[in-house]
Amino acid sequence: MKKIIFVIMTALLIASCSTEPRYKITGNIVGADSTTFLLQKREAGQIVTIDSAFAVKGSFKMQGGSIDYPEMVLLTAKESRIRTTFYLENSEISITGSLDSLEYIRVTGSKTQDEFKAYNDAGNALSERYDMLYSDYQSASQRGDTASMSKLEKDAEALQKELVEIEKDFLRNNPSSFVAPTVLAGLSYELEPAEIESFINAMDTAVANMPVMRELKDRVALMKTVSVGQKAPDFTLNDPEGNAVSLSSKVGSKLLLVDFWAGWCGPCRQENPNIVKVYNEFNKKGFDVFGVSLDRTRDEWVKAISDDKLAWTHVSDLQYWNSAAAKLYAVNAIPASFLLDENGVIVARNLRGEDLYNKVKEVLENQ
Repeated sequence: MKKIIFVIMTALLIASCSTEPRYKITGNIVGADSTTFLLQKREAGQIVTIDSAFAVKGSFKMQGGSIDYPEMVLLTAKESRIRTTFYLENSEISITGSLDSLEYIRVTGSKTQDEFKAYNDAGNALSERYDMLYSDYQSASQRGDTASMSKLEKDAEALQKELVEIEKDFLRNNPSSFVAPTVLAGLSYELEPAEIESFINAMDTAVANMPVMRELKDRVALMKTVSVGQKAPDFTLNDPEGNAVSLSSKVGSKLLLVDFWAGWCGPCRQENPNIVKVYNEFNKKGFDVFGVSLDRTRDEWVKAISDDKLAWTHVSDLQYWNSAAAKLYAVNAIPASFLLDENGVIVARNLRGEDLYNKVKEVLENQ
């Protein structure tokens, strides 16, 4: 009997002395009486629950869990399905706020969350200015005020460049932050593969080896196959009438713009008039467009083509983000475009507005 007691006491002592890092969450959410809170994360395209707690008069606790590295998680009120996000790590974390404005919760005790908040605060003023520009652009569009629209487009492009620099500065100054992969994943849509790799190589090993970084490394490898100087991979999709059309059948023009877009994509529709302008001015001089749509329905696709007066060849498999061509070209955001020479070699990527116009004019007028 004494031996059994000794074994039990030893096990308890070992458990109490465990040095495994854990998280402990204390929450106080006004208006959340008798509410079940779920701690969740996105995993392989699914939302998985990793912890839960029942709130009494708004108070709840989650403790005893452990995670391998700080990561963005969801805090979900099960009954109302209201949710917000924050960075979870193995520390004592306090969450306060109100159920009816859960997105504005205050999180303390997470170093990574503090870094994420500082990053967001740095860009908030620019983001607000960008939203105002977008609203002004919509108003100008409704009035048919093309002069104002052109100016607002330039202002938005300049603002976007400022936001990109803020993101780059964060990556340069925080190579050990677990926020860095999230920032780089979003910024990667604006960068060439070599620059993405340079940021990855500058990160601390623990950060660079996170699962999200492995996914980004795979994407960089794919991006290299469609980078400037590479031969554009061929693909075949159907046009609106159901006829199969290959990219290679369109190659041969002095310049061919492979344009990934969709009728549901606001920024794409804003960019379409710029492409129409370039097409109308330079089509007879050797410029053509091959539109690749990420639409879901033929009706939506065809209506957008008609409404925006897009007179070039269009193809789609109507698979939305599962578009085979988009995956082949590592397209994760639209509008996205690739400018090909007469041999099908990529000479530029993601040129918009005046940048596209000037590049096409430069090439065609110098030949």
